[in-house]
Amino acid sequence: MTFTIEPIIPTEKQSGVDFGAIINDLDLETITPEDFDKLFEAVYTYQVIVVRNQGHVTPKTQYELTKRFDPKNIDEYGHGGMHRATESIIARDISPLPIQPQVQLLGNGVVKNHCGVEEKKLTHPSHTVFHKEILTKEQMDAGYTRFYRWHMDAALYRLNPPKVTTLFGIKNPESRREIVRYDDGSNDEIEVQLGTTAFISGQRAFEILPPEMKELAFKTQVKYAAHPYLWISKAKAHSTGLGMVSEGKELSKDELPEINEADIKIYPMLWKNPVTNKIHLQVHPAAVEDLIIDGKPVGDLKKVREILYELQRPSISPENVLAHEWRDGDFVIFHNRGLLHSVVGSLKEDDFRLFHQCNIASADGPLPVTEEDFAPYKIAV
Repeated sequence: MTFTIEPIIPTEKQSGVDFGAIINDLDLETITPEDFDKLFEAVYTYQVIVVRNQGHVTPKTQYELTKRFDPKNIDEYGHGGMHRATESIIARDISPLPIQPQVQLLGNGVVKNHCGVEEKKLTHPSHTVFHKEILTKEQMDAGYTRFYRWHMDAALYRLNPPKVTTLFGIKNPESRREIVRYDDGSNDEIEVQLGTTAFISGQRAFEILPPEMKELAFKTQVKYAAHPYLWISKAKAHSTGLGMVSEGKELSKDELPEINEADIKIYPMLWKNPVTNKIHLQVHPAAVEDLIIDGKPVGDLKKVREILYELQRPSISPENVLAHEWRDGDFVIFHNRGLLHSVVGSLKEDDFRLFHQCNIASADGPLPVTEEDFAPYKIAV
C-alpha cells in the first residue's frame, strides 16, 4: 500500500502559507522504489515534507535517502570541509557524525555515546551571537526570541547548493511557546514552538512582488562572496535574521584563505522548480557580495543589501512563515533550492534538543528561468 500525503492546513494567521505536507504512513527504512518516486515528486510539489514516526531511522539511511534525490551529486557534504574553519559562522552550529560523516549533529545540551560521539556539548544557535541588536535576558526569559538566520543550505563557493536537505528531529525540548519579534519597526510578531524550524517559500516570495520588482529579479544575477561564512564572520545580522547590517566588518581579501576566481558562484536570482516549473526567488542574503543587474555590477555592498532586503522582506512576514511544530521522530525533507529556512528559539542550558541534518552538494547548478518562463510576468510596454 502506498503512503498518503496530507497537505498542511494553514491557520487564519498563515494566509500566505501554501506549501508543506505531512506523511503518517511511510517507513523510510523500507521505502520501495515506487514510493521513493512518489516522495520525490511530493518534495518538489509541497516544498516541505514531514514524515512522522521515524525515530528508528539510522544515519546511514538518512545519508542514502538524501543522495537519492540527486543521483549526480558529488558525494560531499553541502559545505564541504569549509564549515570546519574555526572562524566560520557555520562551525559553531554543526559537527559530523563519526559513523556517517555526511550527516551532521546539531542540537542543544550534552550528548553521550551517540553514533560514535562519546560526549559532546551542543549549543542551539542564538541570535545573541549573530544579530547587531539583541534581546535582553529579561525579554528572552519572558518568552521572546528571534529568527536566527534566513538561509538555504549551501557553501556558495566552489560547491553548488544541495537540492534537498533532510532534517531528523530525534529529541525535542519540552513544549513551550515563544514569540518571535521582528524588531524592525513593523511590530510584526509570530508565536512559535520552542526550537521550531521556520520556512518561507521562494515561490511565494516571487509571486507577491509587484511587477517592477519581478522584472528586476529576472534581470539580476547574484554574486556570492568567496569563503562567504568567513567573510561575514565579524559582521552582524538584521533583527529579522534576513541579511547583514553594513558596517564595513566583512573580511578583506587579504584576510581570507586563497581565492580561486573560478570557484566564486554567480547565480540567477530566479530559479526554476524542476518538477512544477514554478519560479522561485532564491537568494541567501547574508552571503551576497554583489548584484549584477542587466550585466552591470552594483558595486556597493550597502546598496546591494538594501535591494535584497526590499525584495525579500515581504516573504518573511508572519502570514508567509511555516513554523514547523516538531514531534520526536519527525523526518523533514525540504526543497533546499526553493525555500529559505531559519533556526528559531532561545533555548536554556537544560533544554535538550538532538537533531541529524544531511545535505549533499550537487554537480548541477540551479535551473535558470528563461524568457519563455518569465513571459507571463513581463510588463507590457
